[in-house]
Amino acid sequence: MLLSLHVKNLALVKEAEVEFENGLNILTGETGAGKSVILGSVNLALGGKASADIIGRYGDSALVELTFSVEEDRVSALKELDVEPEDGLVIISRKITPGRSIIKVNSETVTAGLVRRITELLIDIHGQHDHQSLLYPQNHLKILDRFAREELGPYMDRLSVAFKDYKDACSALSEFDIDEEERKREISYLQFEIDEIEKADLKPGEDEEIYTCYRKMANSRKIADELGSINMLLSSDGALADAVGKAYTSLSSVVQYDDDLQALLSQLSDIDGLLSDFGRDMNDYISGLDYDEAQFTATEQRLDRINELKSKYGQTIDKINERKEEAQKKLEFYRDYEVNLAEALRRKEESYNIVKDICADITAIRIKAASKLADSIKRALLDLNFEQVQFEIEIRPKDNPGADGADEAEFMISMNPGEPVRPLAKVASGGELSRIMLGIKSVLAGKDDIDTLIFDEIDTGISGRTAQKVAEKMALIAKEHQVLCITHLPQIAAMADTHFLIEKNVSDGFTVTSINKLDEAQMVDELSRMLGGLEITKEVRDNAAQMKALAKKLK
Repeated sequence: MLLSLHVKNLALVKEAEVEFENGLNILTGETGAGKSVILGSVNLALGGKASADIIGRYGDSALVELTFSVEEDRVSALKELDVEPEDGLVIISRKITPGRSIIKVNSETVTAGLVRRITELLIDIHGQHDHQSLLYPQNHLKILDRFAREELGPYMDRLSVAFKDYKDACSALSEFDIDEEERKREISYLQFEIDEIEKADLKPGEDEEIYTCYRKMANSRKIADELGSINMLLSSDGALADAVGKAYTSLSSVVQYDDDLQALLSQLSDIDGLLSDFGRDMNDYISGLDYDEAQFTATEQRLDRINELKSKYGQTIDKINERKEEAQKKLEFYRDYEVNLAEALRRKEESYNIVKDICADITAIRIKAASKLADSIKRALLDLNFEQVQFEIEIRPKDNPGADGADEAEFMISMNPGEPVRPLAKVASGGELSRIMLGIKSVLAGKDDIDTLIFDEIDTGISGRTAQKVAEKMALIAKEHQVLCITHLPQIAAMADTHFLIEKNVSDGFTVTSINKLDEAQMVDELSRMLGGLEITKEVRDNAAQMKALAKKLK
């Protein structure tokens, strides 16, 4: 259930806080007062498109926040979307700035796509033009499946898996689209790749070792020259070694007079040892720099070969070996082409038959559900003042099964005695479509777990007795669900359990939209305005009071 809506600096709304109740929540107001802003703000919080021009004049950002209470049976479904209700609440907020917008669920930033999935579990919004979706038969199947989802669900889950297997089988079969001549060329080329890589006999890490060795060989002359110079500096007349030796002797002669000198003597001893080790190791290194031309050429050629293979098959030895394994698999595939083709055909046929069998079960469920749904919608339309209406749901096979089954569905209707049923899109007007959608929503409401339904001016184009019937249907839905309804008809407004008035006022020279909850007396005042327009007489007010009293009696 939607507990509250908080809007700040959105369009003409400076700041508003609305606390909704159970039952039928009605929102009314003069044309242009900002009723669309209220519903628009809900849509924005739930991931609708946002533009910078909706930010008001009271800051550089707009904020919309919705607070939902969540029943226990919804918690597990929300947890599957990584949403953890806190104290039974889910708070969805959206901050909109000129450059970006941020949506959060219980303080965690989420994507618009995720919040729309969350929304499907919490609220159903019917906007002013949503009834237009009834013009497209593909939506009729969705409505039927929604009605039958409890029985249909397990079969649709199985179909989803089976249809994926079928598509994978079709994809695998498409790889066999090759003639004999091309297959022979592929075999020859793949064998060449494999032979070339195997002949190279590459070892893991060999490229790095070869490169290090090559670099050393290529620069051996420069290395030898520099090390020779160092050797001359260290061994010229033994001056450096003599100096260290004399220093050691001198320091040894006085160390007996101060124990602290022992550390210095030890350091001189280390220096002498290091010089000896360094000289010996350097001479060993220099002697190892003596490479012959053949050894250098072989190393250079090996490095060139490795780099050539890298340029053709992958930038590392591991990648080259992976390429070889892939080529071997392809080679086996082409060599056993006929056997593999037969297996692919068998797999496609088998997976198709599984899909077909599941689709047959789904079709049977849909045909049975279509009869029940059509009867329920017909009863709902009779309640909405469609006299003599006939309603049927036609189920037709599709050319090919898909992820949603093998059926097409279309709503068929006759609104006049003696006329055959015809496709809904060819018969109903805009106003009639709106009422038909309300009838469908009322039927689905009994099957849905969604707590909150929102209707935005679903009463467009109706009046009189039809308006009263729509009002009664809305009140009936509100017995089982929380309903929010934006309306301009007093018949519907009179049914309100909770009534909010949306007004435009001038504050500090600027137009501001506000929304206020009405008490019983104010509800009658608002009904009077809706009935009487500019001049509200005693008769109009008495009529409004009587309408409100009658509505209470009907509920």
